[in-house]
Amino acid sequence: MNYNSKNSREDSLFRVIIQTFLPFWPLFLILIVGSLISAWAYLRIATPIYEASASIIIKDEQKGVDDSRIVESMNPFESKKIVENEIEVLQSRDLMNSVVRSLYLYSPVQEDAGMKSKPAYTSSPIRIIVKEPERIEISNEPEKFSFNYDNEKEEVLISGERYGLDNWIEFSNGQTLMFVKNDRRNKSTSASLYFNLVNPKIISEGLVDGLDVKVTNKLSSVVNLSIKDPVPERAEDILDNLIKEYNRKIVEDRKELALNTLAFIEDRIESVEKDLDQLENNVEEYRSSAGAINLSEQGRLYLQDVGENDKQITELELQLAVLNNVENYVISKGSTGGIVPSTLGINDPILSQLIEKLYNLEVEYERLKRTTAENNPILTSITNQIEKIRPGILENVNSQRQNLKSRLNNLNSNNQRFNSTLSNIPEKERTLLEITRRKTVKNDLFSYLLQKREETALSNIPSNENSTIVNKAEASISPVSPKPLFAYVVAFCVAVVTGIGFVKGREVLSGAVLFRSEIEKYTDIPIIAEIFHVKTGKSKRFQKPQEFILIEQLRQLGARLGLYRRDFKQRRILITSGISGEGKSFVSSNLAYSFAQSGKKVVLVDMDFRKPYVSELFDLSASKGIIGFLKNEINYKDTIHPSGVHPNLSVVSTGARGDDYSEILLNGKLEILMEALSEDFEYVILDSAPINVLAEVNLLAEYSDKTLYVVRHGHTSKEAVKRLDESTSLQSLKNVSIVFNGLKTRGMVKTDYGYGYDLKHMMNYTNQKS
Repeated sequence: MNYNSKNSREDSLFRVIIQTFLPFWPLFLILIVGSLISAWAYLRIATPIYEASASIIIKDEQKGVDDSRIVESMNPFESKKIVENEIEVLQSRDLMNSVVRSLYLYSPVQEDAGMKSKPAYTSSPIRIIVKEPERIEISNEPEKFSFNYDNEKEEVLISGERYGLDNWIEFSNGQTLMFVKNDRRNKSTSASLYFNLVNPKIISEGLVDGLDVKVTNKLSSVVNLSIKDPVPERAEDILDNLIKEYNRKIVEDRKELALNTLAFIEDRIESVEKDLDQLENNVEEYRSSAGAINLSEQGRLYLQDVGENDKQITELELQLAVLNNVENYVISKGSTGGIVPSTLGINDPILSQLIEKLYNLEVEYERLKRTTAENNPILTSITNQIEKIRPGILENVNSQRQNLKSRLNNLNSNNQRFNSTLSNIPEKERTLLEITRRKTVKNDLFSYLLQKREETALSNIPSNENSTIVNKAEASISPVSPKPLFAYVVAFCVAVVTGIGFVKGREVLSGAVLFRSEIEKYTDIPIIAEIFHVKTGKSKRFQKPQEFILIEQLRQLGARLGLYRRDFKQRRILITSGISGEGKSFVSSNLAYSFAQSGKKVVLVDMDFRKPYVSELFDLSASKGIIGFLKNEINYKDTIHPSGVHPNLSVVSTGARGDDYSEILLNGKLEILMEALSEDFEYVILDSAPINVLAEVNLLAEYSDKTLYVVRHGHTSKEAVKRLDESTSLQSLKNVSIVFNGLKTRGMVKTDYGYGYDLKHMMNYTNQKS
């Protein structure tokens, strides 16, 4: 018979959860209450965090945001911005470092509120300015400087010393400080105050990590900035100053580019001006010496043609000079940032875009170089891009240079033609025309350079900022963290997860067998019965089973063995286990008593010669037994003793101990004993030694009709159960079935849910009955 009771009906998820975790409800209750109390305590001591946000529009021509044509004409050096690049600029440490310095965030003032400190950004009467903040020592625990403020005398008291406001002082830590009034103060405090000196790099790095800059969507040039801080006013000031510093940086970069271009133009003007003065002196001297005053009509026409030709030559030479300047810059410069030379007069958008891209990459390289290592992948990538752009710029410059030289050759050939025409003009007029021609050319070039100088000067007007503020910085009215509801939900979830982890982890990680399903999974040997765990008293004597569940389970075991069938022939039952302590003696003694109660005549034979626990249960350790019979020291009748617990139950003890049990078991007397017991008793129950410990159990196999293998809950290892089907010792036994012994209820309280299958149904039945 296969007694495995595999439940084919799939329980609902809710029922499975209830059966698994409801027995541990006290544990979950303790964890949930403890977690909620911890969350409440956390909310009491946690510093509330506010979030400030602001938004600006970046002038990105690719997304439809550009300056007006009038402004664009006044500022020829305004480079077009890309929103993604400007986001990186807004998140740069250099920009944030400027904000830290402008707001004096490197010297935060704190209120000492006992268990915790809180910022005194709006409650401190003073602020601290450090003359050289970059010299502040980098430390994980900056020194605290407690102070008091005298409102009447407007003095700061530190360690008994008095310091006035608005004066540089040599402080005790070697820094030069100045105390000024706090213009952001809007409340007072009675708590004691102190301040720290923190290196600006540390403050900047923390603020950059907490700064969130992103666009509203892919098609928009509106950039949202947000930052979290315990002081909402400080968060607003950080964002406002960040936008201010960003616009200031853009203006300074544009101004530097314009000054670089202006210097180039000034050099050219100075050179042309000298040439023009020299030509004017030459004309004046020639007219005075040669008497050439008026030019003929032919000369005037010549001057017009030659002047236009020379003007074009001058423009081409200027463009060649600009190209040479750009080429020298690209060739001589490494991968460091800086202001690129002007492309004045070059009407090639591709070259302008390449130079602007080179400039942006060099600026990004310089920014990352200050904070990252040279072998950083991002820094290496930017360096590679710079190295790839430089050849493109040089190739473009060479291409334009060849084009300009070709045009210049054509214009020079025209000059030769004009010179041949000049030979037809009288000598004095010809000489004068030549001087006048050069003067006209220089004069036109001088006027052109003056015009460009004025355009460059107009670009220095700082009225055109790179961004437009959509929303000024504004902090949230209520804290964004910690949120009470979120904290309580997280605490509840943590408690539940911890409880689930404890329950499942203890059961999953246990190396012992805990569930009936594990036995069914690891072996095909049928489970004939499950025996409830019974707490035994201190007495070593056999005690009659009193629990209703145990009595019923023993009756079920008898029924499954066929006790109540008339044709039942398996009258000799061998009970064994894998190792000691699995409860085989408990099962054998109680099963024998249950059989005796049903009116059957039963004998319980103690065949565990090393540990005769059954003999001890019935106080027969010193009585005559099997060993004496096997040695021919006593007769058969002397081995049988009344149990003293039931008239139908007799016990055969082990008797006196010997040295070699195997030898006496093989002398043929054991077969005589078994035959005699089978004739005198209806059931013979053999309590043997553990099969994995002693090989003697195999000798009893031929004298037994049925074998019960005891597996104890929480004691028998899973590995032992896995090896049952492969055990050669177990294969020699007849009709093997498993008794799952010592089952307990799951959880911390007595419930209907046990580790076994029959157990939970039995408990449910008994609970309803009671």
